[in-house]
Amino acid sequence: MISIHVQILLIILFWNSDCQIIPRIEECGLSCSQGIHCKSKPSSDIFNSFCHDAPASLSSMVLKSMKISTVMKCVQGSPCSLHLNIKGTLSLDENIRGLEICSLSLDTQQSQCTNVRFARKKSKMLNGKKVQVQFNCIEVNVAQHIYVTMKTVPNYCEVKLSQEYYVEDCRNSDVGKHIPACSAGKFDYNVDRARKIISVNVSNFLRDQDYYVRLCHKWFTCEDVGAFAVIKGKESLKSVSLKYSQLLPCLCIEGWLAIPDARRIQLCPFENDTKALWDNIVYNPATQTLAWEPACPVLVMVNLCRLMKSNDYCEDIQNSSKNSPEKVKYSRVDTHPRLCMKFTTKQGSWVKCPFAHGEFPAWKMRTAAIAEQIQVFFTSQTKAQFSVLVCNRTQLASCESVGMHHSVSVGDSVSITMSREMCGSTICIKGWRTDVDYSVPLQICDIYCGFRGQTYGDGNPAKAMTHRMKSVHSLH
Repeated sequence: MISIHVQILLIILFWNSDCQIIPRIEECGLSCSQGIHCKSKPSSDIFNSFCHDAPASLSSMVLKSMKISTVMKCVQGSPCSLHLNIKGTLSLDENIRGLEICSLSLDTQQSQCTNVRFARKKSKMLNGKKVQVQFNCIEVNVAQHIYVTMKTVPNYCEVKLSQEYYVEDCRNSDVGKHIPACSAGKFDYNVDRARKIISVNVSNFLRDQDYYVRLCHKWFTCEDVGAFAVIKGKESLKSVSLKYSQLLPCLCIEGWLAIPDARRIQLCPFENDTKALWDNIVYNPATQTLAWEPACPVLVMVNLCRLMKSNDYCEDIQNSSKNSPEKVKYSRVDTHPRLCMKFTTKQGSWVKCPFAHGEFPAWKMRTAAIAEQIQVFFTSQTKAQFSVLVCNRTQLASCESVGMHHSVSVGDSVSITMSREMCGSTICIKGWRTDVDYSVPLQICDIYCGFRGQTYGDGNPAKAMTHRMKSVHSLH
């Protein structure tokens, strides 16, 4: 229960930070309480960076409770800007002439300091009284990491306040809506598939400011695809042309203003173009390994399957399912033309048959019917071991064994005795390779006993079949 409460609290905190309204000011300035007149000026006094021992009468608690927040300066006719609102409490003392407030950007190491001085007569009259100082003229950038210090003038050792502060980023709805750096622009694009070029036109971004555009592949981050292009702010033409090698679902257009911590926008217009993902299939003949590696992150189920000749359906091979966001690999794979890879996503299924074009040696199974004997033999350009059995085809993709297994090598044959009870239109001879882990089983069916001298090959009577298959099938 504690963890649930903590999660709810974190959600509330994050929601509040994203939806928090930034207080508005029209002018920045300095104010001091107690009616004390104070004024500020930029500080460049390097000597105040060195501290001195404080008088014995001066308490180290003379300076306390510094608070930092963000304010937004908005003046009609000008873009809004972000400023630090710094508040601190000082106990007036005759040994203190003023304060020095400094900010250091931990991102750029740039610093700026302001010296605050009090009117001497008024401050002496209120010696020992607490005065609150508020200063909000330090301009900052979106998402900046700031280190703020408040010191006395003169700078007394151990009398100092410091604090780190993170400026709100563009996820804050108020900042994202009103700060120009968060106006990342708007894309219009056109794809020239013949020339493999994406033309990008950018609008709605800060005038007179350079703008970067690039192509990237979106994984955990968006990884570069070539160099980025620059749209010059002073140029009237706000478009660039970017070359690509392949349209992939993770190919995105990314753009941002050429300023520190600028908000970036991404457009990924090819998310449904998944067809190209299934091309990256590689077979290594030396290790008999079939592998596929996604060019983009994709949720996909991968199977090896057997392509059926009758209706182009691809039947899954048992124990071949893999669900991996990275590389998928199958060892000791049969190179038969009907052995394919099936990819299934929410959008549908795609089948790729890497051995369908005859680039790798394929094996064939033939039978000859002599009286009540069926002779089975295999031909292959490579050494291979096979298993054969008689089965009863109960369904299109299901054939149940009705006899014992027979082992056969290339060049050898095996004779199977067929009783009259075993003969019929649903009886098949089924053969597959046993010297690999993943093999396509072939069936020769419609065998009638007593037909002397009839020869069958891979499923069609009286004819040895040559396998010709499409390499791509879509089963939507």
